[in-house]
Amino acid sequence: MSETAKSDLTRKQNIAFAAMIVPWVLVGIYVFFQIPRDEGEILWTESLNPGGWMAWVFPTATFFWVVAGILIAFSILAIRFPETPKRGILGIETTRGDRLFISLLIAGFLNLAWLGLEIGPQYLALVVSLVIAGGIFRYA
Repeated sequence: MSETAKSDLTRKQNIAFAAMIVPWVLVGIYVFFQIPRDEGEILWTESLNPGGWMAWVFPTATFFWVVAGILIAFSILAIRFPETPKRGILGIETTRGDRLFISLLIAGFLNLAWLGLEIGPQYLALVVSLVIAGGIFRYA
């Protein structure tokens, strides 16, 4: 492939990446400005859409926004740095996407169990989930 063709491909990839990232950032800004406020105080758990069909609150919207950002980042990584599956301690061949999916499943179940068993503050479940995800990405 010639240098011109490589630079043209890189330019097209950068445009595609911007087309994914810019709307994601704009949605995050929009949601942030939808947080209900009362006399300057932020009401974190009030509905972002009062009277709507679903009770979206800022923490829930933020969670889905972060997951969308992770998926965008992994899409960009898959295009920029293709990988071959590797076999780790799980005994199966996994790619980055597989390890992300496994990490998200474990984090979801861990957080639900943490909440249901009333183990402690919920942010500690997030910390444990991040440590487990780090282990999965390193060793799985």
